[in-house]
Amino acid sequence: MSVGIEGLFTSALGLVPPWEVDKVELDTARRRIDFEVRCSAKALSCPHCGAADQRIHDRPRRSWRHLDFFQFEAWLHADVPRVACAGCAKTSQVGVPWAREGSGFTALFEALALALCRELPVKQAAALLRCADKQLWRRIEHYVEQARALDDMSTVKIVGIDDTSLHKGQSYITVVHDLDAKRLLFGVEGRDHQTVVDFAADLKAHGGDPEAVQHVCQDMSAAYAKGVGIALPNAAISYDRFHVVAMAIDAMATVRQAEMRDEPQAVAKAPGTTERKTIKGLMWGMRKNPGGWSIKQTNAMHWLQHSSLKSARAWRLKMALREVYARAAASNNPQAARDDLNAWLSWARRCRLEPFKKLAKTITERAEAVVRGMIDNRSNAFVEAMNGLLQQAKRAARGFRTASNFIAIAYLRMSKLKHLPAHPFAPAMAK
Repeated sequence: MSVGIEGLFTSALGLVPPWEVDKVELDTARRRIDFEVRCSAKALSCPHCGAADQRIHDRPRRSWRHLDFFQFEAWLHADVPRVACAGCAKTSQVGVPWAREGSGFTALFEALALALCRELPVKQAAALLRCADKQLWRRIEHYVEQARALDDMSTVKIVGIDDTSLHKGQSYITVVHDLDAKRLLFGVEGRDHQTVVDFAADLKAHGGDPEAVQHVCQDMSAAYAKGVGIALPNAAISYDRFHVVAMAIDAMATVRQAEMRDEPQAVAKAPGTTERKTIKGLMWGMRKNPGGWSIKQTNAMHWLQHSSLKSARAWRLKMALREVYARAAASNNPQAARDDLNAWLSWARRCRLEPFKKLAKTITERAEAVVRGMIDNRSNAFVEAMNGLLQQAKRAARGFRTASNFIAIAYLRMSKLKHLPAHPFAPAMAK
């Protein structure tokens, strides 16, 4: 190495006295560069009590992985002083300016890892950084917890509550979104009323007021409604369009499946098809809006609408409910929306289709909250979008081992946390 290279890397690493780069070793065969960092001080302040000019007891050797230099993997090594304090009688290790205590990575390396994990699956980020994904999970959880401790929730007024599956089976987490700031506020394992109580406690711990929450958008979970009543006493509940229409689609699918299974003789044969193939082929056409039909689906749905099948009645009920929502959004008139919904409920109760009669009973019991959801289009659209983002976070967390891993990656990607480390690759300043 040329004369002065140590000083160059001392500046590049941002070191100030008494820390300096003492030696640089480049091994091109191993594609690695090692920096020996030295602390030149003979006495230091006690890290524990702050007493000045305390003697150095010993210097244990430590190493840290740093950002790559060019194409070479970079490592920092230092004999880190431990101070024997005469004042407090403790022997404490001095903190190094380039890494947090106990980490085997430099702060800049950890900042890059967080930036990559925001955009890539954690395993893929670990492969790019040439480290274990378990090491990245520990950093994500540490920095997310640190940033959330400083998070301000004092302005939260309108929230959305939803659940998403954690693994196959009956494993779920509950998530709460701030619908004004459009960010994830809270995630916890489970989906009972206690999850809402836990959210209220977390909100209070971050400067928010549970009594100031005015509106909650959620699905038709009785458990969540109970939790809102207990923990968010001044909040009005609305049931969002996404979940209500999804229940109508499920009811329609139940009718179609029963008709194919139990009453094949009642199915009129379409040209060139068998009865069962006819009903089975209608599945996606019945779920989609007409604008999304393929040519085959258009032909099948045209045939369905001219048939006397129960499936045709079920599809008309589902589409009519969508129209109720569309008119409510256009008019923004709660009374008109209430009248339209009552007309639809009357039809559903008289339709002689048990799944829709059951759905009508469910909606009737929650009619006012459903109407509020019809008018509040902002909440409906955002909760639906958040479901998609949560699934993206779940795919990014592929291979996660615990619920806390999944919740941590969701916070990292969706909470707009302001106190995370800055991206280390800021643009160069123009001359």
